[in-house]
Amino acid sequence: MNIENAKAQMRKGVLEFCILSVLKEKDAYTSEILETLKNAKLLVVEGTIYPLLTRLKNDGVLSYRWEESTSGPPRKYYGLTEEGKDFLQELNGTWKELADAVNIITNQN
Repeated sequence: MNIENAKAQMRKGVLEFCILSVLKEKDAYTSEILETLKNAKLLVVEGTIYPLLTRLKNDGVLSYRWEESTSGPPRKYYGLTEEGKDFLQELNGTWKELADAVNIITNQN
């Protein structure tokens, strides 16, 4: 069994939840989102995050706006829609239930 593959699959499973959580307080552009994830030790490459952001936008949970930058081209800022806020709230409840269940199982060993 490949441990790196297992770790990658676990990270992929929570990535959407983490991205939405990053955006719950304020809108952010992709580099800021990646930096926040990196600071939390959740390493994600741009090739992974861009398709996910596009899918979340197409699903109606994210919106974006262009903002001029003083240090380069305009930046695309992502934010949660009302539907996205509701979706994140549901995911928070699901995450708590899942984390509690996993903690019960793994702490019994």
